[in-house]
Amino acid sequence: MSAAADVRPALMGHLKDLHLPTVRECYEDTARRAERETLSYEQYLLEVISRECEQRRQSRVQRLLTDSALPLKKSLQNFDVKRLPAKAIRQFRTLLDGSFLGRKENVLVFGNPGSGKSHLLTALAQELVVVQQRKMHFTKCALLMQDLLAAKRDLRLSREIKRLGRYDGLIIDDLGYLQQSRDDMEVVFTLLAERYERGSVLMTSNLPFSKWESIFKDAMMTAAAIDRLVHHSVIIELNIPSYRVEEAKKKQQAESQGEGE
Repeated sequence: MSAAADVRPALMGHLKDLHLPTVRECYEDTARRAERETLSYEQYLLEVISRECEQRRQSRVQRLLTDSALPLKKSLQNFDVKRLPAKAIRQFRTLLDGSFLGRKENVLVFGNPGSGKSHLLTALAQELVVVQQRKMHFTKCALLMQDLLAAKRDLRLSREIKRLGRYDGLIIDDLGYLQQSRDDMEVVFTLLAERYERGSVLMTSNLPFSKWESIFKDAMMTAAAIDRLVHHSVIIELNIPSYRVEEAKKKQQAESQGEGE
C-alpha cells in the first residue's frame, strides 16, 4: 500500500472534523496540478483554502438572499440608473458603499408610481448582500402591517420586532399605497420607533410628508414617525415619468411603425 493511500483516510477524516468539504473535494486534483506546475507548499495551501473560503462566501450570500425575500429580478444589472435625476444618481452611488448601515441611517425614496423607487432600493439591497454580505429584508408595507398585527394579537409583537431587528436594513415598500386604519398603522409606528437609531429603514412612498397624516390618521403619530425617519436619513426624490408608461409608449410606437411599413 502506498504512503498516499495510508495518508488519505486520516486526512479525509481530519478535513471532515474541521468541516472543510470543499478542501476534501479538491485537494487531490489541486495536489497533482501543484506537482505539474511546481507550486510551493504555501501556494498549494493557499489554493485549497481560497476555494473553501469562496464556496463558504457563496453559500452565505445565497442564504442571505433567500432570507432577504428580495425580488431578485430587480437587480442593479437591469436597473436603468441613467433614468434617475443627477442628484439621485450621486446619492445611489454613495449608498452602494454601505456605510449608511453602520451609521443606522435611513433611506427614504419618494416618487410617482412607476418611477423606479422599489427597483432602486431592491438593487441597492442586493448589492449590499452580495458584495458585503449585509443582512437585508424586504417587505411590502401592507404585508408587514399584517404580520405585526398578527404578532400583536398573539402577544408576540416585541418578539417579532426583535426578529426584524437582526437585519442591518429593513426595506418597507409602498408606504401609504393602501389606506389603513389608525390601529393598523400603530403597529408599524411601533416598529419604526423601536428601530430608531438601532437599524436602518429603507422606505418607498408615493406620498410626500405633507400627506402622511392620511397614512397614520393622527397628527402626533405622523409627526413622531417623520421625526424618527428623517433625523438620520438620505432622501431621494424621483420626479420622473413612469418607467412602465414609457415602455408601453415605446412598444405602441414600434407596433405602429411596423403596421405602417
